[in-house]
Amino acid sequence: GLVLGAHSGEQDGGACQLTGAGDAFDRLVSGRLRELLALCGPPLKKGKTRVFHGLHQDFPSVVVVGLGKKNAGVNDQENWNEDKENIRAAVAVGCRQIQELEIPRVEVDPCGDAQAAAEGAVLGLHEYNELKQKKKTVVTPQLHGSAGGEAWHRGVVYAEGQNLARYLMEAPANVLTPTKFAECIEQKLRSFGSTVKVHVRPESWIAAQEMGAFLSVAKGSAEPPIFLEIHYSGAANASDSPLVFVGKGVTFDSGGISLKPSSGMDAMRADMGGAATVCSAIVTAAALNLPLNIVGLAPLCENMPSGKANKPGDVVRAKNGKTIQVDNTDAEGRLLLADALCYAHDFNPRAIVDVATLTGAMDVALGSAATGVFTNSAWLWTHLYEASVVTGDRVWRMPLFEHYTKQVTDCALADLSNIGKYSRAGGACTAAAFLQAFVRAPHWAHLDMAGVMANKDEVPYLRKGMAGRPTRTLVELAARLA
Repeated sequence: GLVLGAHSGEQDGGACQLTGAGDAFDRLVSGRLRELLALCGPPLKKGKTRVFHGLHQDFPSVVVVGLGKKNAGVNDQENWNEDKENIRAAVAVGCRQIQELEIPRVEVDPCGDAQAAAEGAVLGLHEYNELKQKKKTVVTPQLHGSAGGEAWHRGVVYAEGQNLARYLMEAPANVLTPTKFAECIEQKLRSFGSTVKVHVRPESWIAAQEMGAFLSVAKGSAEPPIFLEIHYSGAANASDSPLVFVGKGVTFDSGGISLKPSSGMDAMRADMGGAATVCSAIVTAAALNLPLNIVGLAPLCENMPSGKANKPGDVVRAKNGKTIQVDNTDAEGRLLLADALCYAHDFNPRAIVDVATLTGAMDVALGSAATGVFTNSAWLWTHLYEASVVTGDRVWRMPLFEHYTKQVTDCALADLSNIGKYSRAGGACTAAAFLQAFVRAPHWAHLDMAGVMANKDEVPYLRKGMAGRPTRTLVELAARLA
């Protein structure tokens, strides 16, 4: 199969303009492609397709996809690069049409941005069907023509990184336990040799580190907790301060004693989305051979209701000695992150970025449009924001006011409560204020990805299911810092 791009005409209703690759193919078939496009209805709109068969013996099926206006550039209202987003969406729909025709290989027009085209193809074709007997045709996308090979390869690696996060998040919790998660990441990183070291820390190590907040969540489950620690040494100087990624790794979240409603609880297999995205970002950074050092930290456990589980009103002690009153056992992610953030400071970090499906309040605030970012650093925010404009996987800055800190430090029995005293008000903000109590680093950002955890139909180049966002934005951030 072949996917070719076409831009909208300059005037509304004007004939669409083929890309360079489309022009070349049209010449190859003696102008037949343009002729058929003119005959088969109104001009091709953005994201729409036309399928033609029998035009050329090498490509029995050709899909022409609408790319929208040419050179749209960065849209300041939308906070993304419109050209790149249009290409991703159009190529994804074109590749899916080839898949429906059960054609195993597709060549993709770079459409003027080979990286975006590769991302659209690889992200658009991904589907979790590991456990099904009936599977869709596996389609291998390749670059059409010889220009842009390096950018295409980069796009494939970026997209495969996000697909790894999607795979991890989608896997059922009985298949992907904390132990299995660590094994999977270890196996993915094995091929990178001495540039990557993986430490799978057992419960005894966690206890020796005095990570009482993390252990208090883990003790409710029969599954043993794991603290996954990854070191990627890409910088020329091994002693360069690393970028530290911290990811919440709750492989299933029942809510504990503060049990969640049963409706939709199955989606809580993806409550390790923070760990999935940061680990996948490090796998991607290693594949791209980025010249910087990265440390990845992922506390992994389940949050279950048992006779050993945390009870509302219990007080636990974090690694830095601060005591926490657990007023709601379903606000468990911040307990894991508190200890992991304390530990992150041991590495003299250049910056700390933690990522978590932390609060339903974040989903209420922003929905699936963007990941919420709380940060103490204008420098780090700028890099994150600029990275997200390029990837189209957007971020939006949220407040870290003292106003919210007071709501978690006003606590009857301990230094902090794990929920704000006005429990429903500003839940994402009070959660971030809680985490800030465990941060001393001048460059720290907390990304609450609860709203972008899953995709229904909002991102056209992702199928329905777990989204693996914001993996590509984390990779782009690392590339910029490199």
